[in-house]
Amino acid sequence: MNKEIFSLCFMCSNRCPIKVTVEEDRVKFLESNPHVPGMAGSLCPRGVAGIALLNDDQRVQQPMIRTGARGSGQWRKASWDEALDYITDKLKALINKYGAQSIALGERVQVSTHVSQTFMQAIGSPNHFTHDACCRGSNRTATSSLFGCTVTDLSPDYANCRHIVLYGHNLLEAIKVKETRNLLAAIERGTKVTYIDPRVTVTATKAHQYMMIRPGTDLALNYALIHVIIKEKRYDADYVERWVKGFSELEAFIQPYTPEWAADETGIAANKIRELAREISQDRPAVVFHFGHRAAHYETETYMRRSIGILNALMGSIETPGGYLFKKGPGEVGAKPAKKLTDQTLPVVDQMRFDKVGTPEFPLPDVKFGVAQMLPYAILNQDPYPIKALLLHRFDPLMSIPDSAETKKAFDQLELIVTCDINYGDTAWYSDVILPEPIYLERTDAIQQANGVKPQMFLSRQAVAQRFDGREFPVIIKQLAERFGVGHFFPYKTMEDLVRWQLEGTGFTMEDFNEKGFVSYTDKAIVWDREEGIKFKTPSGRIEFVSSMLEGAGFASFPTYEPMPSPPEEQFRLTVGRCALHTHVATQNNPYLNELMPENVLWINTARASVAGIKNGDPVEVTSKRGSGRIRAYVTDLIHPEAVFMLHGFGHEAKMASRSYHRGVADGLLLENVTDRVGGSPALHHTFVTVKPGMEEHSRTRRQIQ
Repeated sequence: MNKEIFSLCFMCSNRCPIKVTVEEDRVKFLESNPHVPGMAGSLCPRGVAGIALLNDDQRVQQPMIRTGARGSGQWRKASWDEALDYITDKLKALINKYGAQSIALGERVQVSTHVSQTFMQAIGSPNHFTHDACCRGSNRTATSSLFGCTVTDLSPDYANCRHIVLYGHNLLEAIKVKETRNLLAAIERGTKVTYIDPRVTVTATKAHQYMMIRPGTDLALNYALIHVIIKEKRYDADYVERWVKGFSELEAFIQPYTPEWAADETGIAANKIRELAREISQDRPAVVFHFGHRAAHYETETYMRRSIGILNALMGSIETPGGYLFKKGPGEVGAKPAKKLTDQTLPVVDQMRFDKVGTPEFPLPDVKFGVAQMLPYAILNQDPYPIKALLLHRFDPLMSIPDSAETKKAFDQLELIVTCDINYGDTAWYSDVILPEPIYLERTDAIQQANGVKPQMFLSRQAVAQRFDGREFPVIIKQLAERFGVGHFFPYKTMEDLVRWQLEGTGFTMEDFNEKGFVSYTDKAIVWDREEGIKFKTPSGRIEFVSSMLEGAGFASFPTYEPMPSPPEEQFRLTVGRCALHTHVATQNNPYLNELMPENVLWINTARASVAGIKNGDPVEVTSKRGSGRIRAYVTDLIHPEAVFMLHGFGHEAKMASRSYHRGVADGLLLENVTDRVGGSPALHHTFVTVKPGMEEHSRTRRQIQ
């Protein structure tokens, strides 16, 4: 007999609500949760491929301890007690010799992040970090400097929006199902979309206007838009007067940045820039200049994202129907959120972090997330102190941090690397111990607090029995904590215990999630009064164009624009991104998704390819200052002549993941490790490469080229 379980999909970090149909411990069907507005009938390819992951015999199946050289693939099976005792003994010896700060723990941000944060603080190390800087760290810094809260606290109101501007935010391929459906529904209702990108993506084809911009010049475009809006008084004067601090300073600063100036820098005609500014202004305040998701492109990323925020503020579109709405928490209706282990009184750790976040070197990035790409430098230079052990959870630095050769060199200096994951990623393959985690269909997770105009909580629940010998990461952490004598900070034995503890004081029980998979604090949308009630968390209580946060850290609120250099002759700027079929570095070995897209290709402009003697489907050699790789060319007019593009996440070295092994090129092999020093994100589009015809290696990849 079938049973239906409401849960969350963890095939990517979006965690879409799902319904799982199970018969005799087999998942028969995965679909979206029909009780969630905007979700009914939708699941992306990655979500559907969860069934293939469940039954994949190439995922990690039991604890493994390395017996040969790192990366050799020589392992022995171990029991859980043996593996955890081995890790504990190694860590204790390192702490005794080097101090607790010699231990670092990195993970992909998820609903149990508070558990590992608590563990690190309990053992006395400041060095918990996440992947976030490699994604939206600079976006967080930018929005914090304007509004006192981060981009994750803001949500676009597609239902009432009249015009949306997207800067390379390829929503229809980097799928977040509900948001993608909302965007498509808005387009069908007549909402205009302007899409700006050096590359024509699927989202570009749905836009009413596409602008092919020279790579890295989005800030110049935005300065020119601001210039027109202020000069022609097309901003919301009442809103600016009430809610903005520093308008007159911006007005003086922006004078030189005319559309004619921007046309030379961006390649977009001055009249097109003026037309866009005027068109958008006619629709205010129901407009959205979209902040995007990944903000890790250039060293000026914080200021580019700040310029987006400034444009939204000038339109009066912050906390208004059709613009951006602040996500509200349960406190707005007198209720409490789910508890986190970090809410406890924990030992104070006053040691400097390995990435120096919170010091004059990195004063502004969020200490809760850190700056992951600083890890190789900290290890190699032993600055500010030796890092000797690295614990990782669902995070693959060798595939995710730029300059993988340098990262591997740093890892060779570590005395212990432990990876807890589902797949054999490159870092897992290079580790000393691998701990298997059950996939989301086999486990219950911590509560997901979903703030919004109607705050809610979601729960991901176990649907079937484990196929292999895995343990949930919070349970692993609890068992390590007991071995360190700090188990009292973890008041649970099972995931169900943890969830019930989290729900204490919320007014909800675990059983309340049975009917729909989520609970709601209110059925009424919470929107603050635009005249008096917007709760900006800046020191001034207003939107700070002149930012006390930036200025206090020694950074200008309005930096003079520095021209974006073009690549030297015969070189290209390497750009990277995502697609609908894969999640970062995690799904390339999935049987379903690998069949659909086994490897990446290199987009290259037709005219530039012709000069180089490169035809569509040809193997090419891509070389940067950091490394080189061989990949197939995709020759097209749909990319700016200065740029080439490849998908992130391919070129794996883990042999156990045989489907993805050595398929395509890893962008980390080519990218230089350069950072936005204000916001903390890596500049993933900083690197220049050469592209030359390459020798034929194999022919099976040619089928990917259409």
